[in-house]
Amino acid sequence: MLRPDIHSIIRTIRGLKVILDSDLAAVYGVPTFRFNEAVRRNIGKFPSDFLFQLTKEEFQGLTSQSAISKIGRGGRRSLPWAFTEHGALQAANILNSPRASAMSIYVIRAFIKMRDELAANSTLEKRLAVIEKTLVSHDVALRDVIQKMRPLLLPPADPPKRRIGFHTEDDPTTQ
Repeated sequence: MLRPDIHSIIRTIRGLKVILDSDLAAVYGVPTFRFNEAVRRNIGKFPSDFLFQLTKEEFQGLTSQSAISKIGRGGRRSLPWAFTEHGALQAANILNSPRASAMSIYVIRAFIKMRDELAANSTLEKRLAVIEKTLVSHDVALRDVIQKMRPLLLPPADPPKRRIGFHTEDDPTTQ
C-alpha cells in the first residue's frame, strides 16, 4: 500500500489544521461524493470541532491557490467540508473499510507530528525571549566590566627616561 504525503494536504483554515473532504476521501480510497454521503448519514457523530463547512470566501481562496475546480465548471457543486484531526478519525470509523482504518493511522500521525513541530517552535520562541531578556541585563553588566577594563587595555604611558651617569638626589639639573 502506498503511503500518501499527508503533510501536504493538511491546511490551516480558521486557525485550525484541517483536511478537506476531497483529500480525505482520496486518502481513504473512496469517491468524494460517496464520502460526503456517508458523512451526511452520520452527521450526528461530527460535532462542530470535528467538522465544518467552508464559506464561499474560504473556498474561493483555496481555488485561487490550488488546483481545486470552481463550482459550476464540472467539478464540485457544493462547498467542501473541512475535517479536524478528530473529524478525520471519525470519518474513518464511519467508512468502516480496511483501507480507511489503515490510512487513519497515517492521518493521525501526521496531525500529531505537526502539533509536535508547533510545540517545539513555541518552546524555542520562549527560550529565545528568555535569552533576549537576560542579554539586556547582561549588557549592562558587560558595559560596566568593559569600562573598568578599558584603562587596562590602553597602552602604558611612556616610562620615565632613565638617567645615564652618576647623579645625586639633590642635583637640580638632573631632575
